[in-house]
Amino acid sequence: MDNIRFVLVMAMLMISYMLWESWQIDYGPKPQAIISDKPIVAGDAGAGANPDPAQPGAQQTASQAAAAQVAADKVIKVKTDVFALEIDTEGGTLRNLDLLQYPHEKENSAVTKAYALIGMEAPAKDLSPIRLFDSRPENLFLAQTGLVAGQNSAAAPDHHAVFTAEQTSYELADGQEQISIPLSWTNQQGLKVTKTFTFKRGSYLVQVEQKVANQTANPWVGKQYDQLLRVEHSDKSNNNFIRTYSGGVVYTEKDKYKKVKYEDMADDTLNVVSQGGWSAFIQHYFAAAWIPPSDQENHFYTKALNDARYVIGSYSPDVSVPANGEAVLTSQLFVGPKIQPIMEAVAPGLELTVDYSWLTVVAKPIYWLLNQIYGYVENWGVAILGVTLCIKLLFFKLSKASFQSMAKMRKIQPRLKELQERYPDDRQKFNTEMMAMYKKEKVNPLGGCLPIMVQIPVFISLYWVLIETVELRQAEFALWIHDLSAQDPFYLLPILYGITMKIQQSLNPAPIDPLQAQVMKMFPIVFTVFFLFFPSGLVLYWICNNSLSIIQQWYITKHVLAEDKHAH
Repeated sequence: MDNIRFVLVMAMLMISYMLWESWQIDYGPKPQAIISDKPIVAGDAGAGANPDPAQPGAQQTASQAAAAQVAADKVIKVKTDVFALEIDTEGGTLRNLDLLQYPHEKENSAVTKAYALIGMEAPAKDLSPIRLFDSRPENLFLAQTGLVAGQNSAAAPDHHAVFTAEQTSYELADGQEQISIPLSWTNQQGLKVTKTFTFKRGSYLVQVEQKVANQTANPWVGKQYDQLLRVEHSDKSNNNFIRTYSGGVVYTEKDKYKKVKYEDMADDTLNVVSQGGWSAFIQHYFAAAWIPPSDQENHFYTKALNDARYVIGSYSPDVSVPANGEAVLTSQLFVGPKIQPIMEAVAPGLELTVDYSWLTVVAKPIYWLLNQIYGYVENWGVAILGVTLCIKLLFFKLSKASFQSMAKMRKIQPRLKELQERYPDDRQKFNTEMMAMYKKEKVNPLGGCLPIMVQIPVFISLYWVLIETVELRQAEFALWIHDLSAQDPFYLLPILYGITMKIQQSLNPAPIDPLQAQVMKMFPIVFTVFFLFFPSGLVLYWICNNSLSIIQQWYITKHVLAEDKHAH
């Protein structure tokens, strides 16, 4: 197999791999059955029943759930510099959370001006913020907390209990660093619970505290639970070529980062114990994760409910509160963009929600390098160019060997053509003479292939980095590229990529077989069509990579041919 054919075939395989990953995520096996709403009990209630996310003893349908939405006067509105959300006084459930710094779409002045030049109005953009938590049944996603009382203990408030609040709205004022929202609940037996949510300026981390004041005559024993409830979610953006994992994740001391797909929840319930750890629902660019205290043994669980609803969460060990005593149970909720440096500071392994698939060990250093370069240039597009240059320098020796082999192949190409014409009907004789020529000219036909195979994991890893990095979302580069995570609105970058691929192809030895040669000529067109739908940041990388390869390959080819001329 000649080198250029190998290069292009491997490139085609890389794109096929990307599309296959997307198909698996978007069209893979789906849950076939949903179990009932009955609680999953591990022993008796005192031993620790998994909290039931559904209404106790009820079989709710989607229409009933919609009808059961709380009235406006039972909702507390909260606004910070990064959040706008609601807290339902029924259970203190977090809902309708908007990420104020992350709109769905971004205005592109270049596109607007282009439409104006032709006398048309540019398509309207959805500038509303991303809504992560959502109370609408079709997009249901909630963060719930509660307490489960042990046997012979006074009843405690779960996420269906009705709390009272001091006011119905809170807003982080200028100069204010944090706000706290207390909710109170008291039963007739004398148990009082104060659930407090604390939001800090510039932070996507919510501090949750449940203070139990036992004013009964007997000790109170119970546990705290935190869980996320959502319907099945799929990241169906306008780009049908990009699909990322959406589903549950559990991080434990033993198994570390483990995906729990929706179909896994439908097939079986998860019940694992770990010191520390966390549980989450993740999607492209964003995540919500409950992080219980790291110094305690936590029980992580999942559950599938009716109406295609899924639950993931954890509950704490039993806590004993003496009569007339108090205890404070705490947890943290991260909800927002998957920015790795921020997530690393929150909990061990939380940055792994930026899912680089099986190439995390290679992708994480690439992201680190991308982030470091951005720190100097403050432009993610320029940072991509910098990473491309660094990768080129890293593999310079390998690329040099590959291009030298291609140059030698190009040099003997006319003689191979003569051999083919001399033995048109004797394939065996042609192969024998060809191998003899390779040996005489010291040409290794696989010399250009092996160096490229070594680089393929790096190329795929870089693909995942560019796809998964939320910092590239709606990041400007230059001129008309106002969003590196979206396709080029004018398709100029894919066309430029096709041109660079054609130039690079012209520097390589063409296949001897005429049919193969014709097929290879179609590759730049085929790849250009593929890249029309890819994020501009990814296309920018390939243009830079091709351009550097062209310069390197042109110089090496010229050098090898010059050496051959002087030798003769």
